[in-house]
Amino acid sequence: MMIPKVSVTMPCYNCEATVGLALESILNQTLENLELVAVDDGSSDHTAAILKEYASKDSRVKPLFLEHQGVVGAANAAIEGAQGQYLARMDADDIALPRRMELQSGLLDSDSELGLVASRVAFGGDREKCAGYAHYVDWINTVITPEAISYNRFVEFPFANPSIMMRSEFVAQHGAFRDGAFPEDYELALRWLEAGVKMQKVDEELLVWNDPPERLSRNHSKYTVDAFYRIKSEYLHRWLVKHNPHHPKVGVIGSARTSRKRYRLLEDFGVETAFYVDVDPRKIGKDIHGCKVIHRDDVPPPGEAFLLSYVASRGAREEVAEFLEARGYVVGRDYLLVS
Repeated sequence: MMIPKVSVTMPCYNCEATVGLALESILNQTLENLELVAVDDGSSDHTAAILKEYASKDSRVKPLFLEHQGVVGAANAAIEGAQGQYLARMDADDIALPRRMELQSGLLDSDSELGLVASRVAFGGDREKCAGYAHYVDWINTVITPEAISYNRFVEFPFANPSIMMRSEFVAQHGAFRDGAFPEDYELALRWLEAGVKMQKVDEELLVWNDPPERLSRNHSKYTVDAFYRIKSEYLHRWLVKHNPHHPKVGVIGSARTSRKRYRLLEDFGVETAFYVDVDPRKIGKDIHGCKVIHRDDVPPPGEAFLLSYVASRGAREEVAEFLEARGYVVGRDYLLVS
């Protein structure tokens, strides 16, 4: 029996309305040498019956049936049941465009150092009603290269999870998804990047990423903003220990209450504040817990401090980067955007 080039791993839970289209989108890929390991996670609707029906018609569909475990248990069960050289994630409410598996596996073929690849995605929701999510999709679609992915990992999760494809041996080496009070996809990316795994995207839209109201990332506590910042701060702290020549001191761009709340999680790991940076004249010269607020025009020259930008308002992140780069700051050497 031929070993499949790609194993598509797809957790399924109460998705009878959408799973057929998701299955069809995989079975109609231009890359035919694949298997689809679809895990029914104890559904109470007709999801299991739909998987069995497709499996009876196409031997590439390999359904597994579990008692309800949650998405991490189902995703890892699919990985354990997969035989392919590469492992692709897929969700049962999304649509893979026809060349997704061909182009992503081709990118992995082209560079043996790549351990994880993804792609740009099309937003499959209402841009007016879900403006925040749509803006996030627009942002991840700009993060393509290994360098951009590495330096933007602490802003937000830089991938659409169902768009990723991984080398099987890297899963064995660095571990699959972990379960905990954190987003499992973001934690895996942070863990693999910390281990030096190179990641890149195909610079094409290869997935329609739908945004239904019941999507788990909208409703589960492990996908809240606070959960993202907690796991981010843990990995960011370890990154700073290795890369910040002024550790444990950092300058913090953004002294508003929300910025300070998110930065406080990093302080819990022992990071210390050298100063805050702001542009609000009402804050300049003030003390926050013994740390002076300075105007951004007064930041030290490159090499004299390491800056973390917690400014998150729309457009401000890019403006901060432009300002710092114009002053000679280099991302990863002198500063990081982390919000």
